[in-house]
Amino acid sequence: LFARCNTLRRQQQLQLNAGLASLVSSLDSGEPCVYAAVQWVKDNSLPYLANSQASAESASEEVIKGMLHRMWIYSHHIYRQELRKKIFDCAKKLNLTGFCLTGKPGVICVEGLQENCEEFWRVIRYPNWKHISCKHVENIEAEGSVDSLRLFRAFEDLQFQAHGDYGLRNDYHMDLGQFLEFLKQHQSGHIFQILLGVEGKVAN
Repeated sequence: LFARCNTLRRQQQLQLNAGLASLVSSLDSGEPCVYAAVQWVKDNSLPYLANSQASAESASEEVIKGMLHRMWIYSHHIYRQELRKKIFDCAKKLNLTGFCLTGKPGVICVEGLQENCEEFWRVIRYPNWKHISCKHVENIEAEGSVDSLRLFRAFEDLQFQAHGDYGLRNDYHMDLGQFLEFLKQHQSGHIFQILLGVEGKVAN
């Protein structure tokens, strides 16, 4: 004999049938068992059903937690097209959002799963990018998907107006006032001092 119920979870169903098997084995040989088995199930199924419902409610209340990882990377400069292509291709492949600020200084922010951020950091440094450092790391616990905690919707290409008449030569300095304003718009104004070592002030 085997009892089956669609509302029972697998573990509760196994326990119910173990009890039923114990009843059947206790009956005398040749004694009709169907009526006794049906009656036993009627009398004993409620606790199993209650346990199954409690387990289902507990599972529905359990929230899967994730971790958003955000890395703030500083470089003396970022100019070369092949390097910029490598940065953007890698961020896209690893489903990372953030930005790359081209010029002098160069700044990269990536956010996503920790293993993807760490892989990005490994790839872009190889084989010989020396003037680069990870200045700050943030880990933020999320209930459910980490996407709700991202500060950036995509991986952006930042190129602010350069100071003076540098044009696009390899010594042009980005307008850091515009960069600070960008950070503040993305709830990250405090990062300016961490990256550059000076307190940021937006020009009036």
